[in-house]
Amino acid sequence: MEVFWYIIIAIVLTIFFILDGYNFGTGIIHLFLAKTEKDKEIITKSAGLFWDFNEVWLVAGGGLLFMAFPTFYASVFSGFYLPLIIVLWLIIFRAIGLEFRSQFNYQMWKDIWDKSFGVSSLLLALFFGIALGNVVRGVNLGGIENGIAAFEGHYFFLPLWNSSFSPLSETPGVIDWFTIIIGLISVVTLAIHGANWIILKTNSSINNKLKSVIFKLNILLFILTVISLFVWQIVNPNSLDNFFDKPYLIVFPVIYFSGLFGLFFIKKLKKDIHGFILSTLVIFGGITSSLASLFPVILPSTHKQNESLTIYNTAAHEYGLSVALGWGIIGIILVIVYLITQNKLLSGKIDNMDYGH
Repeated sequence: MEVFWYIIIAIVLTIFFILDGYNFGTGIIHLFLAKTEKDKEIITKSAGLFWDFNEVWLVAGGGLLFMAFPTFYASVFSGFYLPLIIVLWLIIFRAIGLEFRSQFNYQMWKDIWDKSFGVSSLLLALFFGIALGNVVRGVNLGGIENGIAAFEGHYFFLPLWNSSFSPLSETPGVIDWFTIIIGLISVVTLAIHGANWIILKTNSSINNKLKSVIFKLNILLFILTVISLFVWQIVNPNSLDNFFDKPYLIVFPVIYFSGLFGLFFIKKLKKDIHGFILSTLVIFGGITSSLASLFPVILPSTHKQNESLTIYNTAAHEYGLSVALGWGIIGIILVIVYLITQNKLLSGKIDNMDYGH
């Protein structure tokens, strides 16, 4: 039952990063490339019509995590308290940036909320990547310092950074040179995904330019990926063991690199949906590869004094997991119906659809 709920939660959170990920990406593109008022309005609309539904998946993932792995939930939400508060504020400012922009027809008003939307989207992409970097790197469970524990074995607390800025420190911070690399990969990936979404859903004047931008960003993504694989071996020398022990898991890195190499042909793709599918494969493959490398661990310990958190030592009681099965299926069906309905109502190009007035 633990494996079942782990897979369900992984799917729900991956869907969130695929769906809300293009909203983050449209914000990044909007911040740097949207110059005319018409393009700004259309690109804002391509995110604004979808953002509230997409974040349903984040709420669902958080609820399922609390239900299935309460010890992990308690550990992460206390240990990552500072970055989670920052993420909460960024989500708020991204939302009000989208919703407030068109309330008054004053240029200064629009410029303020355009910056709110763009900067918060950029930082959200960065911080979610940094979060993945922390999970891959591991944390100081128990707050061990000089062999003495400050907390129980499944708790921790991380500062935003420490003086060494190193992932190899005994007491690492949330932000270090390794998590920054993963954060940059997230920013570039979601910028590509957002650009593909804009091409797919709008007729903005920068669509042709975006294909060149995607190509250039993909080169950067490839370089960052190679660097991350190298430094990952420094931070965690055993990071690839799962792929050798369970060769079938190699399918996830294959999905990632298939999407990555496919995006080099973005200018030759005949249908807009193909680019979006390729960037979706990159996101799906990247997240699942990271999870597969850790399984069954969900939060590694950076030392041997306290064991890592796994799906087995953090799970709820078997009875609770089985009772939740029925309600979880009902909830997932409702969310899927919501997804199908929304996509049917908002199919095709959205240039002439009304939003924010």
